[in-house]
Amino acid sequence: MSDAVADILAAAARGVFPPPDGSVRVVPQPSPRDAGVLAFTAHSVVFLDEDPQWARRELAATASDALAAAMNPAFLAAVMARTGRPMNTIDLLTVAPALPGAPELALREIADPDHPRVARAWKFRDDVRVWAADGGVVVLGRGVAGRWEAAVEVDEDARGGGLGRALAVAARHLVPDAVVWAQQSPGNARSVRAFQAAGYRPVGSEALFIAG
Repeated sequence: MSDAVADILAAAARGVFPPPDGSVRVVPQPSPRDAGVLAFTAHSVVFLDEDPQWARRELAATASDALAAAMNPAFLAAVMARTGRPMNTIDLLTVAPALPGAPELALREIADPDHPRVARAWKFRDDVRVWAADGGVVVLGRGVAGRWEAAVEVDEDARGGGLGRALAVAARHLVPDAVVWAQQSPGNARSVRAFQAAGYRPVGSEALFIAG
């Protein structure tokens, strides 16, 4: 498996980004599960186990500003058609440093593998752990290129009280690594605001093609 995506993400977590030179890199997938596109400032990375020349031809044929071609729906649709993989959405990709000590929020771990939130998390991540608070849950697991990712979910009747932010902060205490990643749909303003209030900084955008 290629380490290219892991190296790019590790550098971005440190604030070191690819050169904003308008180029697109095509690199191998970090695992059979993980395929997608990362877009940084004026630089994109396609991680896909397909002929790089095919990807470059599709990018060149995309009716788009060259800086945005890798995230253009036409290119993403071409990848889906070639690979047979669907995708969900283009996410904002964020990262935060881990925090010491235990979370202030009272949490209880959910060990039931049949719990709907646990079962769904295993479709996209490895080493999944889920904790519940009154009104919400926080999920940690290893996603693209082995990175530790967090996701939170807040019950509708618990919204508006800062629980989403508290759960996102809790993930920074719980993660067994130096940083924790999180994705938010740009249209989900609640989620974007919650994670940024919890100290997660944007590093780029990401589109993932789902295996199976």
